[in-house]
Amino acid sequence: MSIEADVRALAHVLVVGASASGLTTAEALRRKGYEGRITVLGDEPHAPYDRPPLSKQVLSGAWEPDRAALRTQDMLDGLDAEFVLGDPAVSLDAANRTVRTASGRELQADAIVIATGVRPRTLPGQAGLSGVHVLRTLDDSLVLRKELLGASRLVVVGEGVLGSEIAATARTIGLDVTLTGPLAAPMALQVGPLVSGALGELHAERGVRLRLGTGVEGFTSEAGRATGVRLTTGEELTADVVVVAIGAVPSTDWLADSGLELDNGVVCDSRCRAGEGIYAVGDVARWHHEHLGRLIRLENRTNVTEQAAAVAAGILGGQQPYTPVPYFWTDQFDAKLQVHGFLPVDAEVDVVEGELAARRFVARYRIEGRVTGVLGWNMPKQTRMRRQEILDALAVAL
Repeated sequence: MSIEADVRALAHVLVVGASASGLTTAEALRRKGYEGRITVLGDEPHAPYDRPPLSKQVLSGAWEPDRAALRTQDMLDGLDAEFVLGDPAVSLDAANRTVRTASGRELQADAIVIATGVRPRTLPGQAGLSGVHVLRTLDDSLVLRKELLGASRLVVVGEGVLGSEIAATARTIGLDVTLTGPLAAPMALQVGPLVSGALGELHAERGVRLRLGTGVEGFTSEAGRATGVRLTTGEELTADVVVVAIGAVPSTDWLADSGLELDNGVVCDSRCRAGEGIYAVGDVARWHHEHLGRLIRLENRTNVTEQAAAVAAGILGGQQPYTPVPYFWTDQFDAKLQVHGFLPVDAEVDVVEGELAARRFVARYRIEGRVTGVLGWNMPKQTRMRRQEILDALAVAL
């Protein structure tokens, strides 16, 4: 059967996951001319919404929750897709391309797109303890905001991107904030020692207490509510509210008996195919990047949009490998950091524009002389222009 015939036979595409990756996949299918049936299955009751504002604008109260919606209801209606919300997928029969949901629904399709994202990691002793929060969903953000408004002291466990953003937001709205984690500075794993050191200085200047370079041993509590955290050094950090932001794991438990390869995500080929007629997109997808020669998984908003387009093209017969240059950003206090490419922690880093001390600069990351990434601090245009250096390095490597 030809590819064209296969495409004509696709009467129904089922997208499992109704956040940004699922929605943009459905939109990309329509944009590319697919006229068949589309079903978008989501575990939350909310229509698709954006996650980056949850730790900043929604948490601070600068945005009302509905402003985080990705599309208006009219736009969703115009997509001509069926949204089945508030009913999580619990299993997949890959051979028959059938998904079963928590309510007992069975949804069969000609092509299935897995877009179930990730779930937050938690610490031992966290379950059932009030006053301890994670931040992944809109409801998480709203519950946390309500608690912060009645609190004065916050401890954030985890010095990565999310933890650093939450700390900055909470400090901006007036809380006494302590940021703790095993690494030496905020976002040390994501941006390396030079920039993370500058970010640590910014947080300290704005009043965030940094208790970094140590792990968390457990929680202190009273009457079932957290009163702080206990560090491996023995120090206790008191708090009215605790947020645990120690990373996330792909939401693949429901795929345990599917027969798909699962290893830090849904393992896919370079076209984001996990199996016959089955694809993965977004945070849950781990695919073979042909330019890098290895499997990668990305957790950022830009990848969602780009990968959704690639998956839609693949469903409709396209054969192009997905080979993006990653991009992410973070806003903390008055700093906007933008990252293109990869920033290995052992990379050689030099400031190529602006000045580090002025907190307005572009840093270039190199391994063995080859540019792997660029980072801009409040220099978006200049950073974007430097992206070409990464593309040039990839072309040479090929």
